[in-house]
Amino acid sequence: MPDGSDGDRIISNIDARTRRPQFPAIMATTSPIGFGIIGTGMISAYHALAIAETPGAKLVGWCGRTPAKVEALAEKHGAAIRTTSVEALVARPDIQVVCITTPSGAHLEPALAAIAAGKHVVVEKPLEVTTLRTDTLLAAAAKAGVVVAPIFQARFGAGAQRVKAAVAAGRLGRLVLASAYVKWHRTAAYYQSQPWKGSLALDGGGAVMNQAIHGLDLLQWFAGLPTEVFAWKTRRVHTAIEAEDTACAALRYADGALGVIEASTALYPGWSRRIELCGEHGSIALEDDRIARWEFRTAEPGDAAVTSAAGDALGSGAGAPNAISHEGHKRQITNLVDHLRTGAPLAIDGPEARKAVALVCAIYDSANRGAPVRLG
Repeated sequence: MPDGSDGDRIISNIDARTRRPQFPAIMATTSPIGFGIIGTGMISAYHALAIAETPGAKLVGWCGRTPAKVEALAEKHGAAIRTTSVEALVARPDIQVVCITTPSGAHLEPALAAIAAGKHVVVEKPLEVTTLRTDTLLAAAAKAGVVVAPIFQARFGAGAQRVKAAVAAGRLGRLVLASAYVKWHRTAAYYQSQPWKGSLALDGGGAVMNQAIHGLDLLQWFAGLPTEVFAWKTRRVHTAIEAEDTACAALRYADGALGVIEASTALYPGWSRRIELCGEHGSIALEDDRIARWEFRTAEPGDAAVTSAAGDALGSGAGAPNAISHEGHKRQITNLVDHLRTGAPLAIDGPEARKAVALVCAIYDSANRGAPVRLG
């Protein structure tokens, strides 16, 4: 795990979004920014750990449907306020930011409650499971003048940052192929552990929406959104779930480049997420956050050492959902606190995170129709 200076460097290097309106009430005080968490699933603890390690942040309250879960998590992570009422949590004046960690298809309602109370929101991936629900959330936040900070922590890795910088510098030339491969393993017990997992209503889909979406976000961050997709999806192993456990999509980009997305939770043992960018002057392969291939027609100083670097210790969900670090979440929470305190650029905002949702929905639409689908 990098030291603090490396973390600061990584955050500062992310392609900054347009500066948002500043927040005088938060900037005027040196008191910690108060956070509340809504949701008691596995990922909620990652938010709590990230908040605890972020200077200027303090976990104040926790909300969930099951009192025993709320009490246990709040006690473990030091949240003084424990409640089953979303309205009670978001009404508290000592909470300025609310983390939404409910199932994906249940992000909208608690987010809207927090936004209506004037709170900024951190929303786990994906923002929501349809573009309509995503747009409803974003429109409410824009009207209220609050920040939506979506969790896409893979962007904060040093390897991903290096790839983004190379693409931006034009080192690959014209892209020829831009693809993402997320070939992971999930057990039947994983899907049986919660009734919403693998459901269309609350999970929003299967391997593409839940597991591959980080890879899709990285791919579109590097190469842009494709303009057209043609996809297929199926259930090869996890036949008891409602959504897909395997999908493939062919991509066409606006400049004529092509690509592929492969996503699955049905195979064993699960491989590292891989992003491939192949261009006329160079090609890159990123495996999780480690750069596996870094080859250019014209070498630059330092190129030879790139593939020997380990990448950041953000962990991999290839074989198990909890085999990740909270370091990426910490970097996102730190970026949000800096944004609210100083007006520093927000690394990724709601409209940017919407792109991954749109891509997933286009893949599903194409697979359901058996026809290519264009993205607007």
